[in-house]
Amino acid sequence: MAIWDKFISRLGLAKKRPQYIRNLKERDLADVLRIEREMYDYPWSEEIFRDCLRVDYSNWALIKDEKFIGYAVLSIAVGEAHVLNICLDKEYTGQGLGEYFLNELLLVVKEQSADCVFLEVRLSNTVATSLYKKMGFKEIGQRKNYYQAADGREDALVFSLDLPIETS
Repeated sequence: MAIWDKFISRLGLAKKRPQYIRNLKERDLADVLRIEREMYDYPWSEEIFRDCLRVDYSNWALIKDEKFIGYAVLSIAVGEAHVLNICLDKEYTGQGLGEYFLNELLLVVKEQSADCVFLEVRLSNTVATSLYKKMGFKEIGQRKNYYQAADGREDALVFSLDLPIETS
């Protein structure tokens, strides 16, 4: 950031962004767990999220109007990214913020030189499935009995997205 930009920011004159992503921090865990427990019948535990922060996965927070409204955990290695968990606060669903968040995450993935993204989604999660398809993800398979469910297990759809390789 240029010196002038820092000066403007410190004076509180910088234009505030209505929504943005930033690195997920340990201080965010209470919000993460609140959303995770609200949105999933079988949520990840606090220990799982702590491990994701500890092992330095690509962990992201979605902020809107200075409020924490979502999070994502990605594993990025060897030219591939895997979306392990992505979730928005129920109050903010259906507003295009999931698409915004995923687009921002794809920029992160590209910056880390990954050219392919994978993710799994519950067969019953038609809202997420529609979003992934809209964004160009292709269904490449199905994992039988992947998720815990009230009546036993639920299958996961596996999606991938090839990212364009940019040449200079």
